[in-house]
Amino acid sequence: MTKFPKSAVALLSISGALMVAATATTLSAHPGQQSHAHKLDAPIAGVRNNYWYDYRSDLEEAEIELRKDLRRAKTAQDRREAYNEYDRELIDARKDYMQEMRERGYLRRGRVEVLD
Repeated sequence: MTKFPKSAVALLSISGALMVAATATTLSAHPGQQSHAHKLDAPIAGVRNNYWYDYRSDLEEAEIELRKDLRRAKTAQDRREAYNEYDRELIDARKDYMQEMRERGYLRRGRVEVLD
C-alpha cells in the first residue's frame, strides 16, 4: 500500500470535489432535457476521421445555439422550442454522419429474416 503525504491527500480530495461539482453543473446545464439519446459517444467502427470530427463540431454548434436560445427564452414555450430545435439538430447531425460512414462501408444496413 502506498502512503501519500497529507498535503497530497488534501489536494486529491479538493480535485475530486471539484470534479463532482463540474459534473453536477454539466448534467444540470440542460434542465428539462431527459436524455440525449441522439448523441453518439464514440465513432462508428472506432474510426476517427473528418466525418467524426464534423459530427462533433455540429454537436458543439448545436449546444452553443441551445444556450443562446435558452438565454433569450422568456416563456416555457420558448424553452420547449429551443430544446425541440436542439433535438432536431442532433438527429440531423447523426443522420448525416451515419450516411457518410455508410457510404464508405463502415456501416451496413441490417436485414432481419424470420423463418418459420
